[in-house]
Amino acid sequence: MSPLGFVVPGPLDQVTGGYLFDRRLVDGLRARGRAVHVHELDGRFPEADDTARTAAAAVLEALPDDRIVVVDGLALPGFEACLAAHSSRLRLVGFVHHPLSAEAGADPVRLERHAALEARLWPMLRGVVCASAHTARAVLAAGIAPERVAVAPPGTAPSVRPGPRREAGGALRLLAVGTVTPRKGHLALVEALAGLRDLDWCLDCVGSLVRDPGCVAAVRDAIAAHRLDDRIALHGELPAEALEAAWRQADAFVLPSLHEGYGMAFAEALAHGLPVVATTAGALPETVPADASLRVPPGDVGALREALERLLAEPALRASLAAGARRAGAALSDWPVAVDRWIAAVDRLAA
Repeated sequence: MSPLGFVVPGPLDQVTGGYLFDRRLVDGLRARGRAVHVHELDGRFPEADDTARTAAAAVLEALPDDRIVVVDGLALPGFEACLAAHSSRLRLVGFVHHPLSAEAGADPVRLERHAALEARLWPMLRGVVCASAHTARAVLAAGIAPERVAVAPPGTAPSVRPGPRREAGGALRLLAVGTVTPRKGHLALVEALAGLRDLDWCLDCVGSLVRDPGCVAAVRDAIAAHRLDDRIALHGELPAEALEAAWRQADAFVLPSLHEGYGMAFAEALAHGLPVVATTAGALPETVPADASLRVPPGDVGALREALERLLAEPALRASLAAGARRAGAALSDWPVAVDRWIAAVDRLAA
């Protein structure tokens, strides 16, 4: 089996869905006896700085000819100046969770720059592995030939809980898992819930509070302005055991993302049998089936409030959506299957 290099921006142990996917792949490769070396790039990403560009160039220059090298799409901007020089001697494969140009809520000028960069760099790769069919369509739309694109979604850990677990009485516990950035829609969620104070609910938000301080400050200000400090908690990142406890205590999963390349947290919600309130953005309609969710247009606070009101006020609806979530969760691939599918895709494209 050919050895493989795996390039990621920054430490591999970061707590996001994309890095979790990357770690699962690295662990799976090694468990199968495949030699894999992880290259953790210094510097700032995705807005690559000089440190990032220097680190990216150094990694490629040090690799032997014909080595398979998988570059996480978040790291790709660091290779803008050096990728062409190595594209013929290395077997370079991109791994795109979602296009950087689809980071909804970001500065439009930045998104346009990322779109131009990806359109220039993707053709220099042997191929691109995408986390969803939705992301693959974006790569194909940029002009990459279909035979150079593969789809390999993440896996999920199966849940052992077959049914609802809410005790009679008490607040309905809502859970949102995702880094607090504009794309995840936390601000819209706070605004929507502010109009539902007469219903009995609480919201636990789990995810990084340091990646976008401006967005976190805006969310905190909104919580304070609506006097929801006693009902909405921003927990930040949690260790695995505490996160699993949050999943087990939740009654429903809610996250009005403006875009998702796949939506690993949404798939995890299905695996845990939770009814979902989501948007129609990105890959979410493909990841979360209609019989497990209430879906609203991204950015529509009024529609989000109406969906949340239905979820909170209609126990029969929650039970029906939970049953749909359990069916969908049971059909998801586990991690061993997902890793095998990803490895086959990389080897095909690298060849």
